[in-house]
Amino acid sequence: MLSQGQNEAEWLPQVLPQHVAIIMDGNGRWAKNRGKLRMSGHKAGAKAVRKTVRFAAKHHLKALTLYAFSSENWSRPAQEVTALMELFIWALESEVKSLHKNNVRLRVIGDTSGFNKKIQDRIAKAEILTANNSGLTLNIAANYGGRWDVVHGVKQLAEQVKKGVLQPEDITEDSLNSQLCLSDLPAVDLVIRTGGEYRISNFLIWQVAYAEFYFSPVLWPDFDEQEFQGALDAFSQRERRFGGVVSNES
Repeated sequence: MLSQGQNEAEWLPQVLPQHVAIIMDGNGRWAKNRGKLRMSGHKAGAKAVRKTVRFAAKHHLKALTLYAFSSENWSRPAQEVTALMELFIWALESEVKSLHKNNVRLRVIGDTSGFNKKIQDRIAKAEILTANNSGLTLNIAANYGGRWDVVHGVKQLAEQVKKGVLQPEDITEDSLNSQLCLSDLPAVDLVIRTGGEYRISNFLIWQVAYAEFYFSPVLWPDFDEQEFQGALDAFSQRERRFGGVVSNES
């Protein structure tokens, strides 16, 4: 039985997530397994992105956030970084019209000032073109790090304190959250990581506080609609408590 005054609906599990975040891991290993260069894995991974976005839109998810390039990825070999930047530009140029046609809103989150002007211009044009779309919100995390996100948010609050518009004692979780990436979207419900690793790798460390996690051994280029459906099926079986208790324990 629920305690007196408690809303029964609060304890019903969510059937499908509103916001899915994916750590796309395994491009390099996928290429190595086939005796190919790492870049071929990234190109194959781009095709998997297309399938994933299509699936998310078809199932009416509100938001999909993809970890494309972390702030730590700059330490990779220069040739690979350059190739990734070229692939990023290609994707922005070739996919945006299709996204717009399908009512998808595209946003890039992260420290975009770290990119060259050409990429920054492409990002701005893509975001402006799709800004008023009302379907799936597709967030591409590029030059993004969870710690960077939190530090950046704290700096924004510090500026408000410096200007006298905010007092330190008035800083709350909500005020900090409002300065972070994705603050205007539903909280991340489900995090999927491919490639068989079991860590979040500095991805959305604030935003996934109450998310469910699904780890898949499948390398990212092989992630398809069936794998995505498996993650959603697993999510639908989870009992989300958010620190509370379930009805049969009350």
